[in-house]
Amino acid sequence: MTSSMPLWRSLLYVPANVERFVNRAMSSGADAIQLDLEDGVAPSEKDSARLLVQETAKRIAASGPDVIVRINRPLGLAVRDIEASVCPSVTALSLPKVESADHVHLLVETVAEAELRAGMPLGATRLIVGIESPRAWHDMLGIASADRRVVAMLLGSEDFASAVGMTTAPENLLGPKQAMVIAAAAAGVLPLGLVGSFANYRDTEAFRAMVLRSRSIGFRGSSCIHPDQVPLLNEGFSPSEDELAKARAIVAAFDDAVQSGTGAVGLDGVMLDLPVVERARATVALQRRIDERRASAAAASS
Repeated sequence: MTSSMPLWRSLLYVPANVERFVNRAMSSGADAIQLDLEDGVAPSEKDSARLLVQETAKRIAASGPDVIVRINRPLGLAVRDIEASVCPSVTALSLPKVESADHVHLLVETVAEAELRAGMPLGATRLIVGIESPRAWHDMLGIASADRRVVAMLLGSEDFASAVGMTTAPENLLGPKQAMVIAAAAAGVLPLGLVGSFANYRDTEAFRAMVLRSRSIGFRGSSCIHPDQVPLLNEGFSPSEDELAKARAIVAAFDDAVQSGTGAVGLDGVMLDLPVVERARATVALQRRIDERRASAAAASS
């Protein structure tokens, strides 16, 4: 994950129109809070929920987390959601059920118009693309590469499994999700998600194990639905102390060898090739970004 990508280990969903959930989310420690205008808001409440987004986003952003707004899929609702949501306090919009690169292009036009009206720089609003159908799955690379605003991609387990005609058992979704991680890497965007479902937030140990497995196959963060899941995501998608110590030792050994003009580089009797060193550098850089976020959040809360 490059430094240009967001640091979103945990993205906590909250309905945009339920203040007590928003207030609790602000103290959860999540890297990002997702104000939901889609499934979390009843159709009869969507108009009133839109009116709350910008002021709520401003309040959340001032407390430290990034703010993401998940919009609705139907074009009429999507346009209204975008117009109501684009503002300096909203880091990104999450686009559900994206079907093609052309779908992204269409919504980007609306986002750009909203930025101009808000007096914002063009391109300031980032996008997360949601893959939820077999057709979209076959065009993941094209969708993720459709516009420079796209910085992250996820696969919606329930809708995707339903469309394919399978259950959401982890073994059924592992292949499709691994393919999504590879497509995200090819496009240079952040792969978000878990190898299983995050619905059962009470089974802490099972959730922790799922997060670690998800990280091992390439995921870099995930959405969640309960504040109790946030620390587990932050921990699981962060380097452990042992990982960090090993990574720093690898980087130091390699740098020392380069400075001394040594051709072969080894550590503890093991030769270090360049991919190992690059992974170690990425681990050290990730920890640096985590430390910076912690310092920024502490400053915002003081």
